[in-house]
Amino acid sequence: MSAEIYRDAWGIPHLRADSVGELARAQGRVTARDRAWQLEVERHRAQGTSAAFLGHEALPWDRFARRARLADTARRCFAALEEQDPETADWVRAYVDGVNEGLAECAAPEFARVGLAPGRWEPWTPLGIWLATHILFAGFPAKLWRDHVAGHLGADAVALFATDGPGTAGSNGWLVSGERTMTGRAVIAGDPHRFIEDPGVYQQIHLSCPEFDVVGLAVPGVPGIAHFGHTGTVAWAITNAMADYQDLYRERLRRTGAGVEALGPDGTWHRAARHTELIRVAGEEAVEVEVIETDRGPVIAGGPEGLDDGTPTALALRYPPRVTADLGFGALLPLLRARRVGDVDRALDAWAEPVNVVQAADTEGGLLHRVAGRVPVRADANGTRLVPAWEPGHEWEGRHATPRAGLTDGIAVMANQRGPATPLGVEFAPPHRADRIAALLAQKDRWSAADMPAIHMDTHLASAAPLLDRLADLADLTPEAAALRDRLLAWDRRMDADSADAAAYAAVRSAVVRGLAAHPAFAALRVPPAYPEVFLPWLALAPRIGYALEHLLRAPDLYGIDRTEAVRTALEEVAVAGPAGTWGDTHRLAPWRALPDTSYDEPGLSGDHDCVLCTSAVPGLTDLAARGPAARYVWDLADREDSGWVVPFGASGVPGSAHHRDQLPLWHRGGLVPVVTDFTRLQKETDV
Repeated sequence: MSAEIYRDAWGIPHLRADSVGELARAQGRVTARDRAWQLEVERHRAQGTSAAFLGHEALPWDRFARRARLADTARRCFAALEEQDPETADWVRAYVDGVNEGLAECAAPEFARVGLAPGRWEPWTPLGIWLATHILFAGFPAKLWRDHVAGHLGADAVALFATDGPGTAGSNGWLVSGERTMTGRAVIAGDPHRFIEDPGVYQQIHLSCPEFDVVGLAVPGVPGIAHFGHTGTVAWAITNAMADYQDLYRERLRRTGAGVEALGPDGTWHRAARHTELIRVAGEEAVEVEVIETDRGPVIAGGPEGLDDGTPTALALRYPPRVTADLGFGALLPLLRARRVGDVDRALDAWAEPVNVVQAADTEGGLLHRVAGRVPVRADANGTRLVPAWEPGHEWEGRHATPRAGLTDGIAVMANQRGPATPLGVEFAPPHRADRIAALLAQKDRWSAADMPAIHMDTHLASAAPLLDRLADLADLTPEAAALRDRLLAWDRRMDADSADAAAYAAVRSAVVRGLAAHPAFAALRVPPAYPEVFLPWLALAPRIGYALEHLLRAPDLYGIDRTEAVRTALEEVAVAGPAGTWGDTHRLAPWRALPDTSYDEPGLSGDHDCVLCTSAVPGLTDLAARGPAARYVWDLADREDSGWVVPFGASGVPGSAHHRDQLPLWHRGGLVPVVTDFTRLQKETDV
């Protein structure tokens, strides 16, 4: 045996090999068989070449990827890995060899639709995919929004909008120690919240060789199991720490006969690297992009002539892997080999990108709750706004120590709220999800793995309170509006798909958001600055108001806006022409696909942005949910085969496959696929 591929009843791949290298090769090969189209889309996105077959809509991303030097950074990181950690570099190469073998065998129908053939992966490609997947994860474009708000409304206005806004990835995660479980062993559960994609952003997989035997959620295109794994004796999971570790610098650039120069903090002009690249666009002329890099980092907006609106400065992005040539891949093999929480802890010391809060437990009672990742030490201003490159005091000076935390009454909960990562971040999620999970876990003294899906699916919406409080204060309403008000005040505040009251609440909320967004006080915010199109989701006013609505409604004053009248107007509007159906009629799953496909009838969903069941609508814009649980997991440390997991669609990314969408009904109702690790209970597919 060199390597064997098995499948369970859900088509999930279980791989067994004689060596770590052969196992990595098998993982790459089976991933390419199951996810060939997805892998190639991600490879092209990392390279900034996706518009060549996806067309004009992919051009903004490709332009950003080129200007941010994503592919070049991945090459640098792999070169450093080869020098500093040759074992991991060889392991990544083996995975890439397997991907190339699998792509040669693939039969994904999407390639024919766009006239594309699978290309060849390079050893650095997995690092490029990891970087492209996470470069916006920390939400540095939020600094563009904060700068925009401060410029028009003043610095004090920034806090009104301080929340996990559009484009932010999040997660729920909770750790229940053995003293609070039926078995006396810990349970870890949660769900990562990402933009839902088809095929999914996580791949269920089982990797077994003489050195380790691990089940977990892999990122297709990247070897190993980084975020969520269970080795049998230790398990780990992550949530987004909401840390701030990327900076935006205003740059003064000028052209010279020799190229481009940037004004530095020493008051002198320094030569900037510059070249041009050509981006091919399907059905259109190719587009030339100027790539400039200063001593701070790549220029991602504007150039020597400034921005398109006449602003005389450009913007440069400084992000850790570009500076350190390290993506943290040195942690991946030690995680697979981990046996105890101490092993996980040591592995995470090498973690770099993205910055996460990690929870881990082992079968001997060991527990871990810490932040992992690289956050630079620099001035506070760097974290809150755009800073001038030509002024001293904004340099990076080392890295922060990563904080640690403990448990309270045998429980630890992280849901992107302020917690151990507070010193490292600026904006965090409201505490509603974390508080609700903690309250649910406080209802019993002892828990089991089988109890956890009920927490995954909880739909209570605590953030509804400020709007409902405003409704309660209304008087002199029309009979129809008064009846709607009374109905909403009696509502149980659960965003259930079959709830007409939830639909009515969401309709009133959206009407309030639209009314506030249209108010003259916010007129200047309705016109975004002349930044590249890829950043516009962070600069759209209505979503910003929608996600920060509770702050805006509770603020002592809101620039003279009569919020009582705004709520009254919204209520009367919905009372006349409100939704006729339930929340699930409009709150439907809206996954991203590289190639649009209208043949699927996606389900209506329970939940909302601030529910534990975080299926995010965008109030004031759409009830559709593009973001939600990209997977769910329950790791049982008493018996790994009492664990469970599920993804929104299925193990296969091939349309028409029996396992392309077979997990969707289970995911929709909150069920889990059982974790199976006994190879005698699996069906052998092939040797590789």
